[in-house]
Amino acid sequence: MLLPRRTFLAGAAGVLAAPRMLFAQAATDRRFVFIIQRGAADGLHTVVPYADPAYAALRGALAIDPASATKLDGSFALHPSLQEFGRLYTQGQALFVHAVASPYRDRSHFDGQNVLESGGTAPYQLKDGWMNRLVRLLPQRGKEAIAFAPTVPLALRGAAEVSSYAPSALPAANEDLLLRVQQLYEGDAQLHALWSAAMDAQNMAGAAGQGGKRQDPAELGRVAANFLAQPQGPRIAMIETGGWDTHSAQAPRLAAQLRNLDALVAALREVLGAAWQQTVVLVATEFGRTAAANGTGGTDHGTASAALLAGCAVQGGRVIADWPGLAASALYEGRDLRPTQDLDALIAATAADAFALDRDRVARALFPEMRAGRALPRLVRA
Repeated sequence: MLLPRRTFLAGAAGVLAAPRMLFAQAATDRRFVFIIQRGAADGLHTVVPYADPAYAALRGALAIDPASATKLDGSFALHPSLQEFGRLYTQGQALFVHAVASPYRDRSHFDGQNVLESGGTAPYQLKDGWMNRLVRLLPQRGKEAIAFAPTVPLALRGAAEVSSYAPSALPAANEDLLLRVQQLYEGDAQLHALWSAAMDAQNMAGAAGQGGKRQDPAELGRVAANFLAQPQGPRIAMIETGGWDTHSAQAPRLAAQLRNLDALVAALREVLGAAWQQTVVLVATEFGRTAAANGTGGTDHGTASAALLAGCAVQGGRVIADWPGLAASALYEGRDLRPTQDLDALIAATAADAFALDRDRVARALFPEMRAGRALPRLVRA
């Protein structure tokens, strides 16, 4: 399927519910991967404040038994589905930031994701995305940017050139068909260039990117890692995951979601090999969920959540939290975990540390309206 140069698809779009990938290229050995959790992931279910006196009462049957979780310190534990993140934490390669939120407060998924991806302080305030602005801060080599997705999400839209590719769910084409298409396009300079770029991308994806089967999270992680591990491959990536909107039956649904996220990151680490030493992965969501469980075994749209960082380049083995508490008087608007850390500041600091850039400069470029707030400790090894 052929599209204009900025949005070229090398293969058909995958299943709608499957995660999607985007990549941008820059002249650096560091890899920066942003995983967005669309649907408002419950940070209290992910990084569990088991020592807070109000936690168990608010959550009832949804409360995670700390005996089954991975204890991080005397206050927090990790959901038992996050086994890979737990191992990375003990190895000093993962850290968690709690009670974190973007500037958005009105609990609409679409508006919240727009604010998170654009880097503004209000929905539709900015037209491009903070990841695209990050690409423009880095020295370029070859193509300015390459994206792997049926469409380019807002976070990567902007002046930096981004084309797109998605692994196909259709059966892989045979060699004879590929040769015929190549011969057909040879006489057209534009189509031949697009076809060559598509074949290069398919070869870089390797066996994990071949068509004919649904892309599970681990396979998606392998495809992403195949690209990121290449010496001339992309250095900035975005991976979309959905299904985090758990109004009902949250316990089994989030257990499966977190296992999938864990498998994705485990596959990234495994296939990246030596390149994992230079990798930083940031996982975040548009907002959190209510502190109390609702009447259908789930939680409703909230405010603060938890963000996860992983990678051998991360200065891990810690939880960063100015914990506000879950007592009724401490909750935001009487219902949500109160934000004490700005997600914008966390993203800016992570990106700056990853690429050895000045934090203030990165913050101004990525989040033009961001107000000065609490300084974060160093997040990535020099």
